[in-house]
Amino acid sequence: MRVIASTAAAVVSGSVLLTSSCHAFTQPRGNSGVTLGNKRSSTTSLSMGLKTTLVKKAVQYPVATAAAGAAVVGTAAVKFVLDRPSRTYDENSVAREYDAWTQDGILEYYWGEHIHLGYYNEEEMEAGYKKKDFIEAKYDFIDEMMKFGGIDPATDSGAKVLDVGCGFGGTSRYLADKLGPKAEVTGITLSPNQVKRGTELAEERGLNNAKFTVMNALEMDFPDNSFDIVWACESGEHMPDKEAYINEMMRVLKPGGKFVMATWCQRDDREVPFDKKDKRDLRFLYEEWTHPYFISIESYAELVDATKLMGQVKTADWCEPTIASWRHSVWVGIFDPRGWILKPTKYLKCARDAYCLERMHRAFKRGLMEYGMFAATKKKEE
Repeated sequence: MRVIASTAAAVVSGSVLLTSSCHAFTQPRGNSGVTLGNKRSSTTSLSMGLKTTLVKKAVQYPVATAAAGAAVVGTAAVKFVLDRPSRTYDENSVAREYDAWTQDGILEYYWGEHIHLGYYNEEEMEAGYKKKDFIEAKYDFIDEMMKFGGIDPATDSGAKVLDVGCGFGGTSRYLADKLGPKAEVTGITLSPNQVKRGTELAEERGLNNAKFTVMNALEMDFPDNSFDIVWACESGEHMPDKEAYINEMMRVLKPGGKFVMATWCQRDDREVPFDKKDKRDLRFLYEEWTHPYFISIESYAELVDATKLMGQVKTADWCEPTIASWRHSVWVGIFDPRGWILKPTKYLKCARDAYCLERMHRAFKRGLMEYGMFAATKKKEE
């Protein structure tokens, strides 16, 4: 993470040097105004004079000139590399990338057991988000998501829970512990390494009611009406068929069961179409972190409604309480470099991830992206 911070510092320093050098090269000395016969002669003379001055100043300030030039070239080169997405989606890319993230351990070192954004209330934001413990913010997010979905240990202590896209099982284990030993929590993921790591952590903590398995969320093996709660946190982003994703979750949910989902969404573009910058930025966000595409909060709600299985869908945009997570993710890597500093083969990947985190922050801040929250109850059979 500090790699990108150092790069940014170098870019800023280079920009300052460039500005200073150009300023020195073009400073007038005394009254050099000359009236010429025509405009073309005036322009030509001015151009020749400026070139001559630039050459003289370049000779006079060789170190500044070299530094400014290196800064410009370096900035352009770094931006060129980081602006080219490196993890475009394909049918195997999600499992492959999450296997890699699990193996290198960097994500787990900084994000803990929870591969999702954190929650920051108004007071915490006013006090400065960096004062909050980064991992604690993720636990707070789960608690807030439970409230949003109407999930309560007092009433759901014996629930069968499905965690769709469980990562290495942080939320699954938290729910298994929170809902008590009578609850059964099953986490599914495409990553074998995540299943292995999630199972190890559950066994270490004696959580026999948390299980993990490799399974495609678009073609689940579970029978209809299998779970009391279906929980999906930041997995929809990777789904190549959003309709099948929603349909499968509604199918395996029991009548009267609770559905709650959190996912990154792009704004609804049906009234105000995306412009060229919007499309360019979205394409980068799709392709850098192996996302096929995003859809809007409104579109997800319409997909849930289209199943005709659910009651009224409650939606919200949690951009404000989650947006601090993007930059907080970078700062924890800067404040504590131990997670990556001895892994030089991962430096470029860390730089790419930090750059993408910043791009995500900006996309959410300007309203191109939204943080979609959804909750609904499945209709009871008549």
